[in-house]
Amino acid sequence: MKPEEMSVFPVGEPNDAYAKYFVGQSYLNMLSTEQVVVGNVTFEPGCRNNWHIHHADKGGGQMLLVTAGEGWYQEWGQKPVKLHPGSVVHIPTGVKHWHGAAADSWFQHLAIEVPGENCSNEWCEPVSDEAYAKLEEEV
Repeated sequence: MKPEEMSVFPVGEPNDAYAKYFVGQSYLNMLSTEQVVVGNVTFEPGCRNNWHIHHADKGGGQMLLVTAGEGWYQEWGQKPVKLHPGSVVHIPTGVKHWHGAAADSWFQHLAIEVPGENCSNEWCEPVSDEAYAKLEEEV
């Protein structure tokens, strides 16, 4: 599958602004920055973002709507969850987590920022190659 043919949403440009928070190459196409912030994020096989936390004084968090490929989502201290097109992930404020592509698949999701007060992201450590290699065993 060619990345530009993954879904109805264009892949966008290399996600250089956030590259230091990813292992591997991701692409970002901001679909909306008005009422609700929505980004189409595309991950090459094996690409994943670092552990991170969405903070807010009120409201906030993130939703992921998977549009193409296969990927992973994991909360700190929990088992990983395999993601497929149609998967919906609700990420509450204050939950440490990561998400990204399966090792053998491109992956694409819409990342929706849940509106809130004083929202911010805290970027943490990368998901190690060793932990990533063991995902299938943990499911």
